[in-house]
Amino acid sequence: MKRIGFIVAFGLLTIGQTAFAGGGNGDKTEIQDKKIGLNIGDVAPDLKFKNPDGKEVSLASLRGKVVLIDFWASWCRPCRIENPNVVSAYTKFKTASFKSAKGFEVYGVSLDKSQDAWVGAIKQDGLNWTNVSDLGGWNSAGAATYGVRSIPGNFLLDENGVIIAKNLRGANLHAELQKLVK
Repeated sequence: MKRIGFIVAFGLLTIGQTAFAGGGNGDKTEIQDKKIGLNIGDVAPDLKFKNPDGKEVSLASLRGKVVLIDFWASWCRPCRIENPNVVSAYTKFKTASFKSAKGFEVYGVSLDKSQDAWVGAIKQDGLNWTNVSDLGGWNSAGAATYGVRSIPGNFLLDENGVIIAKNLRGANLHAELQKLVK
């Protein structure tokens, strides 16, 4: 009986990973064999939080694009100093022709507790991409899922949601994105 339970549990885990890795549309791709995790080569765990307008936006909804998951907060001075670099990369690469992706998007995950401070920083810094938060501060579910213990922090994903780089700053972010352009 224990063996049957294990087989059923393993099957459900595999189905869950396959559904996420395929974007939920039933596509059969090589990505289905990758594990969900936080290492380079792993499929990034999905996130789903509200944007400043209150609409939930999932990370998986950006599948098909190169995505930078950017963990930051309005009160974080190093984050605010890095924001112009991320804005520059977004401006340069959002409509670039990638080898196998359909554009570039930033999925900004704020570790703010105050909606007003968060939205104010988005406007002040010109963060015109997908911004989300659960307003949990350091208790953010996104930070917990990704093991974020310091910010700024980021994960670069390919069009299949696979982690291809982590914690890129300054010219390193631009260089890594440039490698993906046709």
